Formats: sequence, C-alpha cells, structure tokens
Amino acid sequence: MNDQHDYWTQRYKENNTGWDIGYPSTPIKTYVDQLTDKNLSILIPGAGNAYEAEYLWKEGFKNVFVMDVSEIPLEHFLNRNPDFPKAQLLQENFFEHQGQYDLILEQTFFCSFPPTDDNRNAYARQMAKLLKPKGKLVGLWFDIPLTGDMEKRPFGGSKELYLNHLNPFFKTTTFTRCYNSIGPRADNELFGIFVKK
Repeated sequence: MNDQHDYWTQRYKENNTGWDIGYPSTPIKTYVDQLTDKNLSILIPGAGNAYEAEYLWKEGFKNVFVMDVSEIPLEHFLNRNPDFPKAQLLQENFFEHQGQYDLILEQTFFCSFPPTDDNRNAYARQMAKLLKPKGKLVGLWFDIPLTGDMEKRPFGGSKELYLNHLNPFFKTTTFTRCYNSIGPRADNELFGIFVKK
C-alpha cells in the first residue's frame, strides 16, 4: 500500500490531478438520478475528491462509502461535507478491503492500475467479492488505445479487453459507447452495467 499511497499522495500535493473534473461526471449522475432505493450500500473506490459521492449524499443516499489510498482527497471531501460520517471514509487499499455492497461505482479507477493481466484480473475478482449477490458494478471505462508506457495514466483498453477480465465474474447488462460523456472525454468512454454472477 505504501508505494501506491506515496504515488497518489504526491500527485495530490502537486495538484497533478488531470482526472479531477470538479463535479460529478454526467453519465454517473444520470445513472444515480434513476435510482429509487436510497438505502443501497454504495462503494466508490479510488474516489479521489469524490464528487459523485457528494452528489449521492446530498440526494439522500446515506450508505455511501468513499475509498481512496491517499488521505488528502478524503480530507478535501470531509471539508466540503462536514456532516458525512467519518466511518464511511475509507483510507484503504482496495485489494485488501472487506465489505459487501449493493452497488460499486467505477470512475477512472480501473484505468489507474498498470495494465497487467494480474492487476486487471485482481480488479475484477475483488469487485465481484465486494458485491452482494446480484450486486452491480456500474460506471465508465476509457475506450482509448493501451500504450506500452507503464507510467502513462490513464491506462486504456477496449471493450473486448475489459470484457475478457470481467466476464468470468459478471453478467453484462450493458456495455456501450457513452452517449453523454463530458466534452473532453467524448467518444473515449464506455458506460457499463455489470451484475455479479
């Protein structure tokens, strides 16, 4: 965890956070807006400044858990949302976390890991492990070429590549080109809804 903690904490200290758009991404906000069960337990791993979690919280979802390996974005989140329960702010390594959730939201998290088969298989396995029966993994994956540069985040991929890792653990409800991406990410995102097998 220390290497990952140090890497991401340094990025926050340097304000080197190009993934941070400053508000909840339109596709995830649109998905959240159609949810009717405000008792869902929701995890957002690698949440960063967690604007999606802030939106959920203000919309009345009280079982939202925000996870990041660095304390800095969690502190920023708490400063913006002082009434948010501190017990639901998780400074943890995703791969070591234990819990059970109805829904996990994916937002620029998968693409943060160096793109080895081991990492990507571990991601899919852990996502499934953390979901309750019939739980859902929902969010955005970058549909951009995967380069050979192991330091060039975000790491991309294709629909076929992602499904290769997810299919053993999830049934695909939808996985298609995102129609409502923010401008800078237009035509570069896939929106997916996956149900735990």
